[in-house]
Amino acid sequence: MRGEGEEEADIDRLPIDLLAHIFSLITSFKDLAQASRACRKWKQGVEESLARRETLSFSGWKMDDECTTRLVHLAYSLKDLDISRSRWGCQITDYGLHQLSMAKCVSNLSSVSLWGLTAITDEGVIQLISRATSLQHLNIGGTFITDASLFAIADSCPHLKTLVLWGCRQVTENGLVVLVNKCCKLESINVWGMRVPMDCFLALLTISPSLRIQPKEMLLNYDRIRMLPVH
Repeated sequence: MRGEGEEEADIDRLPIDLLAHIFSLITSFKDLAQASRACRKWKQGVEESLARRETLSFSGWKMDDECTTRLVHLAYSLKDLDISRSRWGCQITDYGLHQLSMAKCVSNLSSVSLWGLTAITDEGVIQLISRATSLQHLNIGGTFITDASLFAIADSCPHLKTLVLWGCRQVTENGLVVLVNKCCKLESINVWGMRVPMDCFLALLTISPSLRIQPKEMLLNYDRIRMLPVH
């Protein structure tokens, strides 16, 4: 309670809607956490600002399962989620993906990046993907997923348009064929660094002639080799 003659600070007179808008302009999750501890009204403003966000990127932040899931569960309108590993590294595990899969926003996500999260496995990816049925863009490059994750994507993501599998060396031709057969809206797939024979990519183009296989230099180099004269 304020003492006699003590005036209310200007910012405390702001309505929750305006406070939420101000907090939505803050990009530092550390600053938001500090703001939410200031008072009950500010905490409500921070939570409301998160509920309005359509994009969350933790790239560049040192996040763990608990911090990430707590924020995502508050972001009811979220459509674009980036928890890719960067310089500091997101320490996300299968447990974190399992918790994320239960957030209200998951079924509305159109874009997810799990790039470089080496602590996750098929178990966590499948749990998340099975509920992210609106996905159009998915980046799981730099992880140790196998065909099991691709089978889950093929079954759960009919709207998928782009997929990054950069460096996913545990994925085989079988997984790619099933994926391209079932994801009829798939437009682009990045397969750099994968241990899959070149003939597999040609087979994918037979299934979906308009599919863009990235990087495109791979197929160009293959065509050049095939055109070389045999002595």
